[in-house]
Amino acid sequence: MRKDAKIYVAGHRGLVGSAIVRRLQTEGYTHLVTRTHIQLDLTDARAVDAFFVQERPEYVFLAAAKVGGILANDTYPADFIRENLQIEVNVIDAAHRYGVDKLLFLGSSCIYPKLAPQPIREEYLLTGPLEPTNDAYAVAKIAGIQMCQSYYKQYGDRFISVMPTNLYGPGDNFDPVTSHVLPAMIRKFHEAKMSGQPQVLLWGTGQPRREFLHVDDLADACLFLMDHFDDPSIVNIGVGQDLTIAELARMVADVVGYTGEIVYDPSKPDGSPQKLLDVSKLTRLGWRPRIQLRQGIADVYRWNQKYVTTETTHV
Repeated sequence: MRKDAKIYVAGHRGLVGSAIVRRLQTEGYTHLVTRTHIQLDLTDARAVDAFFVQERPEYVFLAAAKVGGILANDTYPADFIRENLQIEVNVIDAAHRYGVDKLLFLGSSCIYPKLAPQPIREEYLLTGPLEPTNDAYAVAKIAGIQMCQSYYKQYGDRFISVMPTNLYGPGDNFDPVTSHVLPAMIRKFHEAKMSGQPQVLLWGTGQPRREFLHVDDLADACLFLMDHFDDPSIVNIGVGQDLTIAELARMVADVVGYTGEIVYDPSKPDGSPQKLLDVSKLTRLGWRPRIQLRQGIADVYRWNQKYVTTETTHV
């Protein structure tokens, strides 16, 4: 991408979009286009069309999405599938019709089968049943991938799709209902430390394994792929290592400074037993992550302390 190319980052206030904007600015890109949800509702086809007519971006990072953790996905499946499908259809089709040079679509590791062999290779997509607690969101993301591949095949549009693993970083969501596991833990352990709670109760058994990638590393990978990858096949983005939820909880507790007992509620859902991405394809292309998990958690905790409230949260 030229440094003066017009680049639209959809979802620039979210965890991923804000990281992409930071990275673009750091790298010296000078013509970034953004819109808040109030300024542009991406579920509104007419509004999206008018935006593309006016701005004519050359590159698009499609990071806008309705996202949430197990509880939110399981409680509001209709909202997750409807809004994500609307965003994808509107933005991807407009990018085609108004001549976007290249688009990068952000998928999710939840697109893969619940019991996929580990580590998960890109070709495992659509080879088995999805995790039922977030299947609506996963189906919407799979549709976005298929759209990019179909437009690539039929029209030659340079639309690529990447599949990040579990993300965390500055600007994360700490809401007690909709947050993902790592920010939810940070909030819960912080509240327990501040109130002197003798124990913290976490959902599930603590045995599922998860992989975590700092969002600034993801942004770096996205810029790398925008410049060095031009193929309709999907690309996993991760660190290639995972740990149990129990190990993660102990790490977060240590970073936060909570010294009480950690207990688990096995009556609550665990989600997929393991979601470790095979990142050999990205490694062969020449990219590797740089931020270690403990360092990243400490940075996020320091950055987000002012956003942590005393409301009850569930992990």
